[in-house]
Amino acid sequence: MESKDKEVLLSIKDLEITFGEGRNKFVAVQDANFDIYKGETFSLVGESGSGKTTIGRAVLGLNETSHGDIIFEGQKINKKLTAKEESNIIRKIQMIFQDPSASLNERATVDYIISEGLYNFHLFDSDADRRAKVENMIERVGLLPEHLNRYPHEFSGGQRQRIGIARALIMEPELVVADEPISALDVSIRAQVLNLLKEFQRDKGVTYFFVAHDLSVVRFISDRIAVIRSGRIVELAEAEELFRNPLHPYTKALLSAVPVPDPILARKKELHVYDPNMHDYSVDKPKFVEIIPGHFVYGNEAETAGYRAAVKN
Repeated sequence: MESKDKEVLLSIKDLEITFGEGRNKFVAVQDANFDIYKGETFSLVGESGSGKTTIGRAVLGLNETSHGDIIFEGQKINKKLTAKEESNIIRKIQMIFQDPSASLNERATVDYIISEGLYNFHLFDSDADRRAKVENMIERVGLLPEHLNRYPHEFSGGQRQRIGIARALIMEPELVVADEPISALDVSIRAQVLNLLKEFQRDKGVTYFFVAHDLSVVRFISDRIAVIRSGRIVELAEAEELFRNPLHPYTKALLSAVPVPDPILARKKELHVYDPNMHDYSVDKPKFVEIIPGHFVYGNEAETAGYRAAVKN
């Protein structure tokens, strides 16, 4: 899945993540394979419980993996790392969490929350330099320098999420794992936050690994989208290709559930219901196959032949 003219920043190879042991063993993610290119926005989309956040947390070392490799800048990171290696990864990979209320220290001022990474990695020359960096960042995310002496509970959900974004981006990371960063926000705030993330990407070349459940949200910010169901990636393609030409029945079902703002068009819309029993994998075993360049689908030989025919038509 590697493009010859793009630099791979993060590579997920044959990844499996399990929880529990013996009879209680639960396979949350299986056979996940994808690359994320430097400077792009890669989105992983699926329903609640599909395993998307589990993969995001594994990239940060918050979830252990039972098989496969997570390779960042050519180095395997889902193994026992030295203190120096771990510090380097924390510095270069940051996370924006879904719930801004739970991820901010309520007892710390906004100034300290945003500065914490700068303190930990000594990323400033003097306190005046640190303060200048923090004030610049707080203004970039649409807040004011006078907000720095306040505490998280004094802000709205949208403002708290901006503080979380400032905390992640002030580190100037290579990769940001954004776990449903706008799902807790009002609709009116969502576009502002997405535009803010894209602005940082243009300015700093930051790469986003975006985890979401809503395809309509990721369409306009993603370069490529992978669709995950029950721990398995079923389709991967460039964003517009996926919307224009979905192949897997589960992807079609997800897309048909995206709300249409026009009531006339909404009434005409056909709703697809996905039934996992439609697949017969008892003899003809499925694989993750490239149907056309850059467009991958999970299916057996009979299914992939049908997908190829659908693309030609």
